[in-house]
Amino acid sequence: MSYDQKKRIIDLIVATTLILVFAPFWILIPILILIDSGWPVIFTHKRVGKGGADFELFKFRSMVLNADEILHQKNHKLLKKFKSGDWKIEAKEDPRITPLGRFLRSFTIDEFPQLFNVLKGQMSMVGPRAYVRKELEEQSKKYPSTKKHIPYILSVKPGITGPWQTSGRNEIPFDKRAEMDAAYAKNKNIKNDILILLRTPKAMLSKW
Repeated sequence: MSYDQKKRIIDLIVATTLILVFAPFWILIPILILIDSGWPVIFTHKRVGKGGADFELFKFRSMVLNADEILHQKNHKLLKKFKSGDWKIEAKEDPRITPLGRFLRSFTIDEFPQLFNVLKGQMSMVGPRAYVRKELEEQSKKYPSTKKHIPYILSVKPGITGPWQTSGRNEIPFDKRAEMDAAYAKNKNIKNDILILLRTPKAMLSKW
């Protein structure tokens, strides 16, 4: 059995198990989001998957409804901070995040719906970050040394968790993240995937 076949079996088992274990969240979290900031409760965002194909990534909505408009059209200071921070802003410094959203993000609960991306075969439990296409384009210009890493990153499915997510998360700059993601893709193996999965709960709790 090939690596990809073994990994797909693990993805299906782990994703299905987590969906069942956290079944109450699929009822509770949407209700809380509706109370906190209204509809919709699921946020979809276009990301780049394996082979460079676009797909819609699912998340529980943790931001205000016009978050992208605020970032790219109404708040130039915030956009500058976003880009200077390698396309990331600390939750406590981001005015677009709702009160409930801060809690969801602190425990990575907002990312639970990505389990359905795994079931659909668009993502894996473990893999590189699911990047935004424009992010890859702009960041590879900012960090020219990362251009050689992009083909490797896009040679595998993006993951809910991965090497850099369990090794410092937002504190790691894009060039180091790209290097780690590419190294994962080059040296992918089931043992490493399992080790990353086992480290993930600790990484999630460390955000709190």
